[in-house]
Amino acid sequence: MKLIIQIPCFNEEQTLPLVLADLPRRVDGFDTVEWLIIDDGSTDATIEVARAGGVDHIVRLTNNKGLAAGFQAGLDACLKLGADVIVNTDGDNQYDGKDIPKLVEPILAGKADMVVGNREVETIEHFSPLKVTLQRLGSWVVRQASSTEVPDTTSGFRAYNREAAIQMAVVSKFTYTLETIIQAGKQLVAVDHVAIRTNPKTRESRLFPSMWSYVRRNSVSIFRIYSQYEPLRVFMTAAAVVGIIAMIVWARFAYFYIVEDEGAGHVQSLILGAVLFNAAMVLAALGIMGDLMSAQRTMIQRTFERVRRIELQLGVAPSHYEPGAGDGKGQKPTTGAGAGAATGKTEERDVVRL
Repeated sequence: MKLIIQIPCFNEEQTLPLVLADLPRRVDGFDTVEWLIIDDGSTDATIEVARAGGVDHIVRLTNNKGLAAGFQAGLDACLKLGADVIVNTDGDNQYDGKDIPKLVEPILAGKADMVVGNREVETIEHFSPLKVTLQRLGSWVVRQASSTEVPDTTSGFRAYNREAAIQMAVVSKFTYTLETIIQAGKQLVAVDHVAIRTNPKTRESRLFPSMWSYVRRNSVSIFRIYSQYEPLRVFMTAAAVVGIIAMIVWARFAYFYIVEDEGAGHVQSLILGAVLFNAAMVLAALGIMGDLMSAQRTMIQRTFERVRRIELQLGVAPSHYEPGAGDGKGQKPTTGAGAGAATGKTEERDVVRL
C-alpha cells in the first residue's frame, strides 16, 4: 500500500518548510509514504525548497494555471506513480500534517472512498463571526447540492482512495473543493469527514481579493457545478417560478378586465405576462436540452475513467513530472493498476517535462 501526500504550491518558499516538517514518513497501514508537490508556475525558490525538504516527486507546471488545475495535475501524477491513497494538503501550512493518520483511517477501514477534514471553523481564532456564518451557509448549500454530510466543504485537507481519485475530473478554473464534493455525491463515491486541527495563519489567501469576492465566485461555482449534474431540476424550477409570476400578472389583468371592466387600461399586464410566459418556456427548453447534455456528460465521464484506467495499465508517465530529492523512491513511477495491485516491480521512466 502506497500513500502519496500532494501539496499544490504557488510561491510557497516561506511556508513550505513548515508544511514538510509536519508531514509523516510512516503511517500505519501503508508500506510507503511519499511526498509530491505541484509547482503551479512559481517564480520564487519553491522547487529548491522542496528538494531540500526531501520531496520525492515534483509536478512542475510551466505557468500559473490556478489551484483547480494544479490539484487535477497532482491527482493524475499520484495515480500514475502508483498511489493507493492520496492526501491533499495546502502549501500555506493551514492544516496540521500530524492529522493525516486520522484523515486516512476511514479509507483504511473501508468506510469511505473520500474523507474531508473538518476544521470546525467556529473554533478558528482568525475567522470572524461573519466568515464563520458564511462558511456554514456555503457548506449547507453544498450539502444540499451534493447529498453529502460534509460540514466543512471548503476544506482542502482531504484524502482519496484510488477509485475515488480515478473518478475525479475537475473542470472549474477557480477551486476544486466544492466541485469534487458535488461530483462525489453524484457518483459511486462514499464521502466521510473527520475533525482536524489547523495551524496559525501564515498569510492572506491568494484565491480571492475579499470575502465578498469569495462568496460571489463560490456561489457561481456551486450553481454551475450543480447545473451540470441536475440541469432539469435547476431550469424547470426556474421555469416554474417565472411561469407562476406570469400567471399572477395575467390574473391581475383578468381581474381588471372582468370585474372592474378596465382591461384597456391594463394591457401592459397582458404583455408582461406573455413575456414572462415565453421566458418560462425558454427555461423549460433549456432544462430539457441540459438534461440531454447531462446524459452525454455522464457517458463522457465514463469514457474518461476508462481512458485513465488504460493509461494506468499501460504505465503512461506523469505529465510535467520530474523526480524530487527524497530517498530515491520518487525516481521510479510505478506502472500498472497501482501499488496494491502491481507486481511490486517498477521500471525506469524518462522524465517528462512539458
